[in-house]
Amino acid sequence: QVQLVESGGGLVQPGGSLRLSCGASGSIFSITAMGWYRQAPGKERELVATITSGGRTNYANSVKGRWTISRDNDKKRVYLQMNSLEPEDTAVYYCNAALQVYNGDDYHAYWGQGTRVTVSS
Repeated sequence: QVQLVESGGGLVQPGGSLRLSCGASGSIFSITAMGWYRQAPGKERELVATITSGGRTNYANSVKGRWTISRDNDKKRVYLQMNSLEPEDTAVYYCNAALQVYNGDDYHAYWGQGTRVTVSS
């Protein structure tokens, strides 16, 4: 059984900052990419940022220069530092990990339950 659990969401004013955290637990043999996605009301889920086990990052254009993704491989955790938040960033943020379980034969994508971020004055 694998679980991804996010934390750190909440209500913040425009221009403020939040740090999201996600931890993976369970019978995990290896994790390759980890990342964050978001889904705003009435919209499809979209990629926010990803990071490989080697530290290579990829960002959506809308968050480049404002946000930073990082990870701790030993702790199986991924973080998203969100600065200069805008009302358009309001969404549910989901953690994602491509991982292989013990006795598994391939990597599969796993998702957290989501954490809500609301940017409003």
